[in-house]
Amino acid sequence: MFPFWGYPFCSFDKNSIAVHQERKLHFLKMIRDSLEARIAAMNAAIETIERQTRQSENDT
Repeated sequence: MFPFWGYPFCSFDKNSIAVHQERKLHFLKMIRDSLEARIAAMNAAIETIERQTRQSENDT
């Protein structure tokens, strides 16, 4: 998996584990949000090209 900075690997108390889980959750949500934005951009590009293709077919 990805490194999660600030996690003390030699300490296993409940507080450090909770902090690690919170950082991991934040990191994964950032990745998800980035991917959602990229997918939305790709869908918009695909729809634009499909619309242009339909328009050019109708013009001929």
